[in-house]
Amino acid sequence: MTDPHRVLTARDIMTTSLHTLGPDASIFEAIQLLTTKEISGAPVVNGEGRLVGVLSELDCLRVLSSDEFYAGQQQEAGTVKDFMTVTGQTIPPDMGIYAIAHYFLTKPVRRLPVVDEERLVGQVSRRDVLRGIQKMSKERLPHKHYPDYREPA
Repeated sequence: MTDPHRVLTARDIMTTSLHTLGPDASIFEAIQLLTTKEISGAPVVNGEGRLVGVLSELDCLRVLSSDEFYAGQQQEAGTVKDFMTVTGQTIPPDMGIYAIAHYFLTKPVRRLPVVDEERLVGQVSRRDVLRGIQKMSKERLPHKHYPDYREPA
């Protein structure tokens, strides 16, 4: 970022190397992915790469309330599509960081899928926005220019 007045966009701050899930994956495989990779949620995409939902830790907690879990049938507790949140809000790659921050301030979400032409291209989390703020603040800090005492004034 060379222009200190340029506003960062989702494209500038999004994470592109995402762990995704398929809607037909076992919910226990999904829980293992989330815990192993230490992530709080993952986008759910179909075979064509289209976003169909998001599976969060909160969604996974619903496993405990399923009848199969208490019946001792953990292997049959369901698939990701049974527990995921169907995609509501997505953002385009050119959405500005201020609009993204406003969304996080007003809605109880931790991540926003970035979709371009109906395909998942990345994800912006609250932490990505914080990193963007850091980057913008570094660019906007006044650079002190000290005189070069080696040359005459």
